[in-house]
Amino acid sequence: MTSNTVLSADNIKVHFPVRTGGILRGKYQQLKAVDGVSFKIERGKTLGVVGESGCGKSTLGRAALMLNTPTSGKVEWMGQDVVNITRKIRQNRRKNVQLVFQDPLASLNPRMTVGEIIAEPVASFMPEMPKQEVRTLVANMMERVGLLPTMINRYPHEFSGGQCQRISIARAMIVNPKLVFLDEPVSALDVSIQAQIINLLNDLQKEFQLSYLFVSHDLSVVRYFCDRILVMYLGKLMEEGPSDLLFNGPAHPYTRALISAVPSPDPDQILSVDSALLANELPSPLSPPSGCRFRTRCAFATEKCANQEPEMEEIAPGHRVACHHWREVAKSA
Repeated sequence: MTSNTVLSADNIKVHFPVRTGGILRGKYQQLKAVDGVSFKIERGKTLGVVGESGCGKSTLGRAALMLNTPTSGKVEWMGQDVVNITRKIRQNRRKNVQLVFQDPLASLNPRMTVGEIIAEPVASFMPEMPKQEVRTLVANMMERVGLLPTMINRYPHEFSGGQCQRISIARAMIVNPKLVFLDEPVSALDVSIQAQIINLLNDLQKEFQLSYLFVSHDLSVVRYFCDRILVMYLGKLMEEGPSDLLFNGPAHPYTRALISAVPSPDPDQILSVDSALLANELPSPLSPPSGCRFRTRCAFATEKCANQEPEMEEIAPGHRVACHHWREVAKSA
């Protein structure tokens, strides 16, 4: 790992015991929400994680931030292991890692003023700071994210959804973190407000050399916002690579299907793969298909796909894919 790496995860697994079959005769099965995913994020870069609902995107992010304890695997923040240390030591290091959640209003305490909400991380990580200095810091951060400092004593219900998300961003930025986990930060907002928030995040990234872990369903936003992309399906990593490379030359059938499902005003930009396959029934994550997990919905699947799980293979510098037939996929584009 280079000194420029802010976050790295090596073979992360997150398994949950799930009771099935009723109360009397039920039994526990392992839900493999994340099953052996590796990645790293460089300073000042954005890594996007995409996939259908239930593929493990948010669970992966929460495990990387140690909000969910990984079942196995290694996580490092700024080159320091955060799995095999005590909770107290990890908490001291958490200043460098902050979060912005999907629902802006639900993530804010309705009983606290905006000033108190934004100042929460300061109270946790810099309790020695004088109150007047904290108030000045909060007012400056509010202005930086596009909020009037005169609103400091208002409550969350007095703000719009976009303003609430700006409050969440200000709270995350107040302690000058190195990495921010963005969990669907614009999905609950109108399109025009989404653009404003994305532009704000871009500006903050350039100003503070921030790194982002960005989880989203919206591939149009991901393409514009992210430097690299992870494509996940049923807890497994299907493809990883630079944003432009994945969108212009996806090597996995699932990646192609996701991209072909994105509305485009230009018919020439629509991929030949039928995105309707994504309407097929998603297998249960409790009993995923053998071999390649995507094979039951894949037009390229063969007997080999059922019997042998594909390994991640580097097909170009920085571009990896887990597919037995990626060459055929690339030729059919």
